[in-house]
Amino acid sequence: MTVTVLLVDDHALVRAGFRMILSAEDGLCVVGEAEDGAEAIQLARSLRPDVVLMDIQMPRLDGVEATRRIVADPATESSVVILTTFERDDYVFEALRAGASGFLLKNAPPEELLHAVRVVADGNAILSPSVTRRVIEQYAATAPASQSVKDELARLTDRERDVLCALAAGQSNAEAAATLYVGEGTIKTHVSHILTKLGLRDRMQAVVFAYESGLITPGR
Repeated sequence: MTVTVLLVDDHALVRAGFRMILSAEDGLCVVGEAEDGAEAIQLARSLRPDVVLMDIQMPRLDGVEATRRIVADPATESSVVILTTFERDDYVFEALRAGASGFLLKNAPPEELLHAVRVVADGNAILSPSVTRRVIEQYAATAPASQSVKDELARLTDRERDVLCALAAGQSNAEAAATLYVGEGTIKTHVSHILTKLGLRDRMQAVVFAYESGLITPGR
């Protein structure tokens, strides 16, 4: 299957560079370009790309708000990867809270960009190797969990909470299976149940939720 991509950046040269990298790869197709967040929302709705590569700082509407609206729009099923030159924790966390499935710096090597597009299109999440768990630890745990978040956490079984803790620790399905002494297929089923019960799109949002709910605390 071909993965369709929408490029969103206010610099034409940046978009041209990304298009050249992506178009040279089998199975990837750039279906559109937008120069700001407002245009991105319109194109995401009409083109319904698998992945949106989104800049953060743009005129009219920034990438964080555009991401929030695209993810919340039932007319789109696009996953968003944030691309920026700014390695700022507040940008990263706000983008993740808005529903982004990943974050990469624009100076990442081409192979890292291609890998991110494929990973996110497959329903997973990704962070730049230079951006670590400190982001979520620092920002998600700054305020006490609300009652609504606690109520959502209560929907999970004890085993599902164990699996969520494993995800928050950065473990893969195989690593979580080894830690919890179950099969990898069982972990996948638990992850699916967790996302469904909490109304989350992917593992990255699950990790953010784990910290915001107080299930995981910084340093654990």
